[in-house]
Amino acid sequence: MARAKKRTSKASSTILTYIAWTLAVIALILSSLVTGYYFGYESAKNEILNKEKTQQQTRLGMLQKVEEASVSKPPAGTVVSSISVNDRLKEVLKKADTGASHEYDGEPLEKPPIAEPREIKRVLSKPKLAIIIDDVSIRSHVNAIKSLGLPLTMSFLPPSQARPNSAKLASKENFYMVHLPMEATNFNAEEPFTLRVNDSQETITDRIHELKKLFPKVSYINNHTGSKFTADEVAMNRLIYALKNEKISFIDSRTTAQTQAPKVLKNFGFNYVARDVFLDHHMDKPYIITQIKKSISLAKLHGTAIAIGHPHANTILALNESKKLFKDIDLVYIHELY
Repeated sequence: MARAKKRTSKASSTILTYIAWTLAVIALILSSLVTGYYFGYESAKNEILNKEKTQQQTRLGMLQKVEEASVSKPPAGTVVSSISVNDRLKEVLKKADTGASHEYDGEPLEKPPIAEPREIKRVLSKPKLAIIIDDVSIRSHVNAIKSLGLPLTMSFLPPSQARPNSAKLASKENFYMVHLPMEATNFNAEEPFTLRVNDSQETITDRIHELKKLFPKVSYINNHTGSKFTADEVAMNRLIYALKNEKISFIDSRTTAQTQAPKVLKNFGFNYVARDVFLDHHMDKPYIITQIKKSISLAKLHGTAIAIGHPHANTILALNESKKLFKDIDLVYIHELY
């Protein structure tokens, strides 16, 4: 009996040993798999990060070369194809495109507020069109715009943490505007130091005086967003009063049909000047070219017209491809209109 119990105990011990060894082997295999997965994952992750870093450095190097090329003239006798120009412009703007397709706030609109009704004139002289490029704030914007060789009016956003050099860039230009951030009805990406309808006369006057110091050559400003501000008569009175003291003219971007700018400017004895067409409310190139044609037609109809666009790749490319369309009108800076 005792011998049988001993054999049973020995057999049980042997089974437990086998189980223990089996579990140990399984644990070893699982540990190896986990370790391999971890190091494999880390290796793959590092490889991806290194690849992305290399690609980013390559893109930045290419962008720098393209920006240099965009402001330098080719050797005499060199033929530059329109395709190479387009490719160069695309590269210049690849890092600069901010994504804001228009000056509207809140929900995307089906179409912009219509322009103020204007008198149809019998134009004796050549019609004039001024195109303002808003949101200019970094060097690649300036380089791309100037590479077109067209008299386009650059409207610079005031300096901010995101774009600290905008005033320095403007200082190198003979003529420019300031794109003044003003309160919108509903807008999530408000600029720093945006003028608001509840700002006092002192606050608005101080801000305009500060901008004059930052942009000493400025003689025209237009509103960035501003659907709420420009629709408020009291706020507009305060703004035009401050601008008058600094000898700065206001051009209404017309981000709202309820703008009080016509009434306020008339009360101050000024003419109302506003944009007629937004070029890139939609950013596809065929649409922008259609808007350019519309701007030219309005210039022919009224003698003058103002269009507003932004430094997006498709806007720059559309302007480059539309140079032949400008032969029937004079493309001019805004100060040559008024």
